[in-house]
Amino acid sequence: MSDDLESRTTDGATARTADGPLLVEDVLLLLFQPDSGTIAGESILFYVLGGAVLGDLALTGRVEVHKHGALSTRVHAVGDPSSPDEILAPALSYVSEKPRNLQTILAALGPHLREPVLDRLIERGDVNRERGKLLGIFPTARLALGSGRRAELMIKVRVALIDGEKPEPRIAASIALLSASGTLPQFHREIPWSGDVSNRGHELERGDWGAAAASDAVTRTMAAVIANSVIAATILPRT
Repeated sequence: MSDDLESRTTDGATARTADGPLLVEDVLLLLFQPDSGTIAGESILFYVLGGAVLGDLALTGRVEVHKHGALSTRVHAVGDPSSPDEILAPALSYVSEKPRNLQTILAALGPHLREPVLDRLIERGDVNRERGKLLGIFPTARLALGSGRRAELMIKVRVALIDGEKPEPRIAASIALLSASGTLPQFHREIPWSGDVSNRGHELERGDWGAAAASDAVTRTMAAVIANSVIAATILPRT
């Protein structure tokens, strides 16, 4: 199923790029660790990015989640059938065929997202890929920050987690995904880790974004992504 998803192509209506960065771009940029040139949470990154793509589609009114029985949550395509961005197009096409189980979507989408999203960050100049040679022979590539956008995002994350201010929907969704992935403690130098920070992260996972932060459909979708993803349910121990 995932191979079929990877091979999908977009038509002229969907093969375009959104003007501004996507939520999934913001999440990957936040996870990038400038000191080491690595990405935090690589082992479960595909679930985080899959969740972020569904968040992007929810924020643009393309998908909603609905309960199917006591244990199943399915994602439904709604609204405008065209994709706002080529990175989101395969996901929207996949969901548009029929309502699908949320965990199935995360598993199908996630493995194919790291490279195109990273390439997008490099195209935007937010991350640089520095190439060199080990021992003068073996090609190497190191990632480095290329702009100040990560720092700008991190300020907004700090304000929400430390000062307790209600974040805008994209920041709230980003923090919820970071918290669910278990990577927030790795940001200790930028966001001092504490019980309050942990609790606030869990609140945002549950959709506590403030009454005016986003529509009920968006907060319900993101809360379902977190609650039903393998990140939150089975892979990582919760504190």
